[in-house]
This record gives sequence, structure tokens and C-alpha cells, in this order.
Amino acid sequence: MRMSTKAQYAVRALVSLNLTSDGAPVSIKAISSRENISLTYLEQLFVKMRRGEIVKSVRGPGGGYILARPAAEIRVDEIIDTVEETLVPVSCMEADGSCKCISECTTQSVWQGLGNQIRTFLASITLEDLTNEGRQRPDIEP
Repeated sequence: MRMSTKAQYAVRALVSLNLTSDGAPVSIKAISSRENISLTYLEQLFVKMRRGEIVKSVRGPGGGYILARPAAEIRVDEIIDTVEETLVPVSCMEADGSCKCISECTTQSVWQGLGNQIRTFLASITLEDLTNEGRQRPDIEP
């Protein structure tokens, strides 16, 4: 299974935001520059994260984004769910019910179990955990 760039960039951007914020708004432009992610792409992700109540926007001079709640309360699975359409390991498990052979599928339990393991793992990691890791790395500057 491979996560999309949406998921990867959203998590990276939020770690960057949390590392540099100190409670003050951080501009998307600063995050874009720091993380080398397209400004336009980040704008789209932050709109989704604002709607998902992960970040809040602050308007005006010195404006930007802040976390909507403490980093310890924001889980990685929640970030991914906010910017992704789905977090399932195979397309036949999509919520739209597009699988035509679900009733006789002998492998569904494998994919269901894998999906549950992935979700459990990602739900066990918070933005605060990742930020703390970032603070400990000498190659990452706040």
C-alpha cells in the first residue's frame, strides 16, 4: 500500500507548522518554502484541514494558520482521513460498495485485517509525537 502525496504532505506540513508556530500563526508560504512543497498544493490541503477542524486560519497582517486544538489531540489517521478520500488497502473495500463479489470473496478478511492494522497504527501516533521526533533530529531546524 502506498500513501498519496496528499497524506504525506499534509502530515509534513502540520509537523512543520507545529515546530515553528509557538502559538503564532504560520503562513502557508513559510511552510511551502520550508518543506519544499508547492504553495498551490498546500493551499488545497489546508482548505481541507480547516474544514476538518485540524487547523484554523488567521486573517490579516501576520496571519496564517494555527492548530485548531493541541497537537497531542490530533492523530495521524485523522489528518489522512481529512485530506484523503479513503484509508483502505484495496479498492474493493471502498465505501461506495463497488465490490461485486464481496459475498463470496475469500480474501476480504485479509484486506479488512490489514486495513484495521494500518488504521490502528496511524491512530496511535499524534502530531505531538511527530513534532517531538522532529525536535530531536539535529538536521531539522525549527
